[in-house]
Amino acid sequence: MAFNRATLKSESYRIVGVLCLLLLLLLFVIVRGLAIRYSPQLLASEALILVAVIVGEITMLQFVRRALRNETKIPLAVRVIDVLVETQVPTIALLLLIESRVLSPRQALVAPTILLYLLFIILSTLRLNPILSVLTGLSSALGYLTMVLLVESVYPSSTTDAAIFPLRVYFVYAGMILVSGIVAALVANEIRKHVRAALREAELQAELERMNHDLGIAQSIQQGLLPSSAPKLDRFEIAGWNQPADQTGGDYFDWQQLPDGRLAISLGDATGHGIGPALVSTSCRAYARASVLAGNEQNGLLNRLNQLLADDLSANRFVTFVVVFLDPARAEVKVLSAGHGPILYYRRAADAIENLEAQGIPLGMIASISYEHASERQLEPGDMLVLVTDGFYEWEDPDEQQFGMARLENVIRESRDYSAQEVIACLRTAVETFCKGTKQQDDLTAVVIKRKLDPPIAQL
Repeated sequence: MAFNRATLKSESYRIVGVLCLLLLLLLFVIVRGLAIRYSPQLLASEALILVAVIVGEITMLQFVRRALRNETKIPLAVRVIDVLVETQVPTIALLLLIESRVLSPRQALVAPTILLYLLFIILSTLRLNPILSVLTGLSSALGYLTMVLLVESVYPSSTTDAAIFPLRVYFVYAGMILVSGIVAALVANEIRKHVRAALREAELQAELERMNHDLGIAQSIQQGLLPSSAPKLDRFEIAGWNQPADQTGGDYFDWQQLPDGRLAISLGDATGHGIGPALVSTSCRAYARASVLAGNEQNGLLNRLNQLLADDLSANRFVTFVVVFLDPARAEVKVLSAGHGPILYYRRAADAIENLEAQGIPLGMIASISYEHASERQLEPGDMLVLVTDGFYEWEDPDEQQFGMARLENVIRESRDYSAQEVIACLRTAVETFCKGTKQQDDLTAVVIKRKLDPPIAQL
């Protein structure tokens, strides 16, 4: 359909060009007839023929424009008739020149009038149809040969004309006209290829723009599901951050207040990044929020989530998932992990980091598996629980060296006096500095749960 529109537009431009050529020709005929005192009958005949052709071209232009509006095609028969009519305009002009006796009949056959054939052949390339260009050349050559046969059969040749204009000269001219039609067909075919390629590129660009628009909407929806503000707790600081590798990503973090005063803080990482994993992580978030509120039996949570996701996901899809149940009043955390790591527990008093073990494999891999009981820890003042996705420690520098766990742990130790939000900022800065501008290949997500230091006791 797009190519048909392009063809019709090109045809409309071609007809406008033909109309301009015909109007110039009409003006030339009138001026020439008045200047050399043509026979009034002959001048009127030439003018009427040109006017009739002009009216025909205007009618054809209206037909093309109507086809454009209605997004229909012009029948091939109509286009062929149009070719045959147009190509006989130079033939008629040649006939009138022969009849005018301004030149001898054989001189008229090689007069500049025959260039009209070439002009119409050149304009035929705008039809974007090689067959019609060949037909234009063939019809033009046949029209010219008709005039040659007319002159040879009707008008006796003098010895001088026969010597100057032998018959083979006219056949050479006819051959040149035919070859011009073939060359025009080759040019039309190349133009046709470029138009098709340009249309395909435009369609791909439009499709890409639509996809980017849709991805932008998906990104805004996904980012809108992330917490907009941190929980307000007296003894704890909680911060989260996410940066997908593409417009949408497979990571998410979340927290929700439970009826008993505890806080459920979760982080998920679906395999891959992009729109597919984004949908998976969104489903995981929805299932997790519903399952957390459904009951207090924390050790069965992973079993329920795993069953739900296994029913939804294909064999090559899974989600690493961790949820931390924080009891602010007792400063206790219970950690459940389905294949997610690292879960870094920093103890300030010992300046030591423990990597907590997962309770089982990622969610969605095997439906019937059971997960172990949660890991429990008591957070002392200054202690932190740091949850990150593998995009941090697997990001490579230009030498293909990964940031690694050791650097990750060093940053946590060095930022132990900072707030939870500042710890995440230090992690971001460290990995971006280390990687020296290499492209981010995976989503980055971090959550920090930090118990505040107790205020100093006032001296009496």
